[in-house]
Amino acid sequence: MKPLHTTDQPALEIRGLRIDLPGTARPVLDGIDLTVAAGETVALVGESGSGKSLTSRSALRLLPPGAVTDGSVLVDGHDVLTLDADRLRALRTSTVAMIFQDPRAAINPLRRIGDFLTESVCLTGAMTAAEARARAVELLEAVGLDASALAKYPSQVSGGMLQRVMIAAALMGDPALLLADEPTTALDVTTQAEVIALLGKLRERFGTGLLFVTHDLDLAAAISDRVYVMYAGRIAESGPADEIFENPRHPYTAALLASTPRMENPQGRLAAIDGQPPDLRVTLTGCAFAARCTLATDLCDQQAPLPLPAPGLPEHQAACHHSDRLGRRAVDA
Repeated sequence: MKPLHTTDQPALEIRGLRIDLPGTARPVLDGIDLTVAAGETVALVGESGSGKSLTSRSALRLLPPGAVTDGSVLVDGHDVLTLDADRLRALRTSTVAMIFQDPRAAINPLRRIGDFLTESVCLTGAMTAAEARARAVELLEAVGLDASALAKYPSQVSGGMLQRVMIAAALMGDPALLLADEPTTALDVTTQAEVIALLGKLRERFGTGLLFVTHDLDLAAAISDRVYVMYAGRIAESGPADEIFENPRHPYTAALLASTPRMENPQGRLAAIDGQPPDLRVTLTGCAFAARCTLATDLCDQQAPLPLPAPGLPEHQAACHHSDRLGRRAVDA
């Protein structure tokens, strides 16, 4: 069994990350600060197009063509934005791994699952063929499968089983950081619950830091220690998961929570967030959410808010000029 990751070094530390793309008038990511400690689960939530996936993929330097970056993205202490090709390849093999949204799109249907699990670590010389097979069997058992899966093709297993294979593949190199980009979206509800429970057990067993990207706030609350809420390429709010959901201090977070279906009110009408996120071809001088916010004032249009801590809780921060107007009942508004 591989040792737990018990280092004090953060698994992921993003500081001031800015990414500009050709044809845009403003950054697609604008000053992102985000940390995932060893053995911690952090959720990154927000609407489609908010920058969640790009933020997570920056930890692997999987960036769009023509991307211009500023800031730092430290994975286990190494800045992936400045690594040369060989060191980046080594980091991707042994230090950070990603679970993609659709497992069938990420696995070659013409190769056996055993080949998929062992190929990369063998090609890089990280393990011998015998060591790789033993590790693959160990991880398949850890995700609830057995060695017989090694001989099967992807078409011979269910979507839920294939997602478990993807998780096992991500853990092959014993990464310090695991990136999960909407890993349950393509699964049915029952299988989603199984995969979420599995990720929690594996995090505890292997001590891996987990960055979980999702648009599902309830799912984020269930799995994470801390939450970052993104909007239009910026961090709107961040803090402990229970505090974020019980006491949202940004109007966007409160609006997302108000639009979530609740079992206690199944017939109630869901709240909607009027308007659309700002176009990337339009520059922003103030708060990105101002045009859709019921609390917006002239100040919001003129000046972008800085993250401010909640009274008595410095780890709970919201980038809003009017966060003091939101209380613990903001979700019910």
